[in-house]
Amino acid sequence: MSSYTIATTVDRSYDDTVAAVREALQEQGFGVLTEIDLAATLKAKLGVDLAPQVILGACRPPLAYEAIQAEPSIAAVLPCNVVVRSLGPGSTLVEAFDPEAMMGLAGSEVLAKVAEDARERLGAAFAALGNGA
Repeated sequence: MSSYTIATTVDRSYDDTVAAVREALQEQGFGVLTEIDLAATLKAKLGVDLAPQVILGACRPPLAYEAIQAEPSIAAVLPCNVVVRSLGPGSTLVEAFDPEAMMGLAGSEVLAKVAEDARERLGAAFAALGNGA
C-alpha cells in the first residue's frame, strides 16, 4: 500500500470480491457511477494481458455536493476510484485513492471534513469485506 491509497486484501475470488465491494460501498451510501474493466480495455487497445481488475467510480452525492460547493474545481478528482484487482486464485486486492490525500491538495477546511467522512466510509466498506467472511 502506498502513502496515497487505502487498501485491503481479501481471501475471496475476484468476482465475489467485486460483488462484495459494490454491496459494501452501497451500505456506506456510495453509488457506482462508472466502471472500467481495465484488463479488458488494455487487452483491446494494446493487446496486453493484465490480471483481472476493475476501477469503480464511487460517489456519495451529499459528500460530492458539499465538496463542489466549497471548491468547484474539486470535481476534477471525483468520483472516488476504487480498484478491485485479482492477486491470484482466492486473493483479491481492494484499493482506493485516499480521500484525505486527494482533498489535501486543495487546503480547505471544508474539504478536509468531507475527505475525513469519505475516508471513514471507505474504511468501513473495506472493513466489511473482512478477510473473505
